[in-house]
Amino acid sequence: MAADAEQSSYFVREIEKNDGCVLKMKQCYKGDVGCVVWDAAIVLAKYLETTQFYDPASGVNAWADTCVLELGAGTGVVGLMAATLGAQVTVTDLEDLQTLLEVNIQENQALISSGSITAKVLKWGEDVADFLPPPHYVLMADCIYYEQSIVPLVESLKLLVGPETCCICCYEQRTEGINPKVERQFFELLQQNFNCEEVPLDKQDPEFSSSDIHILLIRRKV
Repeated sequence: MAADAEQSSYFVREIEKNDGCVLKMKQCYKGDVGCVVWDAAIVLAKYLETTQFYDPASGVNAWADTCVLELGAGTGVVGLMAATLGAQVTVTDLEDLQTLLEVNIQENQALISSGSITAKVLKWGEDVADFLPPPHYVLMADCIYYEQSIVPLVESLKLLVGPETCCICCYEQRTEGINPKVERQFFELLQQNFNCEEVPLDKQDPEFSSSDIHILLIRRKV
């Protein structure tokens, strides 16, 4: 009965990979914003599979043996995609999201062969010693929404993004309420220490992309 109750608290979203395998992502019926798979997370996950990063036919795999850190991972779909492509991934979020992350890691473990994935707690603005040295990639999907989290998020990026790190940030541009102000504050702060380059739509997955969902490559200023 307890198992049935646990199962009934989740609903599944399937994301098909280019090789035909399917990531099965459990989401929560009840909970905060981290409990569901947002469109920006799918756009970013599918971007990781584009041929510039991953093309088995020509032997290209930019993810093989790379160290990847996902911030604000939520369900973990972006980090899981990277792990299935061969990356050594740490997905991070608040304590409340750890159970969901672990559930989704277990659900999709069979799709991970050369890569790996671990879930850990990381609260933005706090100690990041456990996540250093800086990873090759930092991944973020839809992390720009709470005004009070903007300063801590940028502080964490300043500590985690090294001179060789590429941060790939995907976010849905929202025009209602406080969202435009929050986005503006984030980029004003970010650009004090980082350069941002937008990925054009023709470099993204042709099916899983949208004009109001942006992918940015963020690198530390030299």
